[in-house]
Amino acid sequence: MLEGAKSMGAGAATNASAGAAIGIGNVLSSSIHSVARNPSLAKQLFGYAILGFALTEANASFAPMMAFLISFVFQVR
Repeated sequence: MLEGAKSMGAGAATNASAGAAIGIGNVLSSSIHSVARNPSLAKQLFGYAILGFALTEANASFAPMMAFLISFVFQVR
């Protein structure tokens, strides 16, 4: 019973990848809209977009780590 709960928890932890994909899409969309409104700030906005991508991907990298922790580190007694 607990083994099944571990599998469900690991699967739920990987759902964060979908959230990261949505977040990256929002960052890219906002960047495109901002450059379209004010092209003179394109270089500065590119830096902000890269920062947004990096932070979103950092959150996405925690999802597989949590799934592996749930699957292999936490032992069912």
